[in-house]
Amino acid sequence: MSWDQVWIDVNLATMSPQVSAPYGAISDAAIAVRDGKIAWLGPRSELPEFDVLATPVYRGKGGWITPGLIDAHTHLVFAGNRANEFELRLQGASYEDIARAGGGIISTVKACREADEAELFELGRQRLNALAREGVTTVEIKSGYGLNTETELKLLRVARELGTHHHVEVVTTFLGAHAIPPEFKHDSDAYVDLVVNEMLPAVLEENLADAVDVFCEGIAFNLEQTERVLCAARAAGLEIKLHAEQLSNLGGSELAARLGAKSVDHIEFLDEAGVKALAKSGTCAVLLPGAFYFLRETQKPPIDLLRQHGVPMVLASDFNPGSSPICSTLLMLNLGCTLFRLTPEEALAGVTRNAAKALGIDGRVGQLAVGMQADFCLWNISTPAQLAYSYGVNPLMDVVKAGKLIHQ
Repeated sequence: MSWDQVWIDVNLATMSPQVSAPYGAISDAAIAVRDGKIAWLGPRSELPEFDVLATPVYRGKGGWITPGLIDAHTHLVFAGNRANEFELRLQGASYEDIARAGGGIISTVKACREADEAELFELGRQRLNALAREGVTTVEIKSGYGLNTETELKLLRVARELGTHHHVEVVTTFLGAHAIPPEFKHDSDAYVDLVVNEMLPAVLEENLADAVDVFCEGIAFNLEQTERVLCAARAAGLEIKLHAEQLSNLGGSELAARLGAKSVDHIEFLDEAGVKALAKSGTCAVLLPGAFYFLRETQKPPIDLLRQHGVPMVLASDFNPGSSPICSTLLMLNLGCTLFRLTPEEALAGVTRNAAKALGIDGRVGQLAVGMQADFCLWNISTPAQLAYSYGVNPLMDVVKAGKLIHQ
């Protein structure tokens, strides 16, 4: 048997539905890699013979290997910060109050329009490094802080560039319909025209996005405007997703499900009709406990309904300067359990298997199985539940990305 590397003295949390044990666990296991993919895995006692002199063998010291973590919802490329708004909220101002007064997304838009690509790249690199140190091997990065063609393209170029210079794989999402810019304050339909007729074609011409997102909310875009953008994206062959039901229930999730969206994100105000629509379409529900925590929200997503109807639940950081300035996917595991009452197994599935599904890349990452890309992490833990149980002392030991050992 010819392999590029073999890992022994490990336990596997495969997160594969084909393995019936909790976490898809295989104890006292081994895993072999060839040509960047998983070539074999199973109990160590069943490991086929291989040339030990020609094959690097890594010992996991009894730790656990999981799939590489996936952060399926971030706004990682931005300039500036909004610490002043943090203070305002603590004094009683709401997220909507700040947005309507010209703060919120618009203040970050100003900073991003003024920043050059080199500055944005360096800021993004530092943040991507922080996620990588926690075992993240794939991340989604949205635009949405430009709100004009030039800056939206700039943000997406930087996101793409980060992916070419870093071992973390970057999936990009065009979020031109994130907010209504000041210059279109009194004519939001005209801004949607710009998004559909100018921005989207420019994004497509440079191949800068894998998906398109819209913020469907009372302070952003209505259902009709949302449908225009999503239909244009779908017609262009891009995946679609939606910020929906964060502050109110406009029915955005049902619209997204009808159009075949990969995910709807936030969904605190999602009702049973929306949940049933997601279940029927196979659309993922992306839970963002960082924003729930940071904004001190009280309306929780309908976790029990999502479970009842079998909707795949994803956990993501929503890392952004306004509502979730928390650059930590590991912390989301704990917050998902403590705030939303997910089980640790559901939480881990939310940053592996289900996160891959939400990004449309579940055919190659998100679980440990023969033929999948060799993206995995070795953790100094005695049970997978430890990843959600504790926070602050990083248990990451090693990372393998596409068969390449990154960190040890």
